[in-house]
Amino acid sequence: MKDKEKEKSCQLIGGCLDLFMKFGIKSLTMDDISRKMGISKKTLYQFVKDKKDLVNKGMKLCLEEEQQVLSQVTLDSENAIDELIGFTRFVNSRLSDLHASVIYDIQKYHPESWRMIQDHKKGFVRNSILENSKRGIREGIYRENLNPEIITSLYMLMMDGFFQAQETFGKDVRLEGLHLEMIRYHVRGVANEKGLVLLKETLNKEENNHLDID
Repeated sequence: MKDKEKEKSCQLIGGCLDLFMKFGIKSLTMDDISRKMGISKKTLYQFVKDKKDLVNKGMKLCLEEEQQVLSQVTLDSENAIDELIGFTRFVNSRLSDLHASVIYDIQKYHPESWRMIQDHKKGFVRNSILENSKRGIREGIYRENLNPEIITSLYMLMMDGFFQAQETFGKDVRLEGLHLEMIRYHVRGVANEKGLVLLKETLNKEENNHLDID
């Protein structure tokens, strides 16, 4: 695919992904999508075979963007807590626009996309939390007796529960609020006194002061 075609494809698929996040997946037909996107179905089918293909390509694009953004957060962060809050800021910005049914719809109707999410979680996300734990210990802001492997496994278990949020907490659960509670639980469990001081300083930054974690 040529660069211009690839760019157009990414823009279109990204726009469709935004619709899924806002309205849910199952509730939208290809007719709905083409109408809301302001394009013909013929144009839509130039880039995807069907709705399943659209969901898969949208999820692939979403996860690639997440990896790029979070990798940059790691490079730009001043310390492990700054990095962890940077992760939180990005993820929560996505969750705030996420329709409650999306995770359920992907699990039930789009197994290929669900596998992508699971592979991303078990690979990229796990490694990010593991390296953050090790970094915090090196920097002297996480507990010295912290076991990075165990704390990462515990974090992943919380993530597994997060994906079952509707079943556990009901359909009215606010995913961004649940995520912040999870991060609050995690960071206060790993940080030492010096780290908690840094946490307050980090949350006072303009880009973070909307996060209710302190």
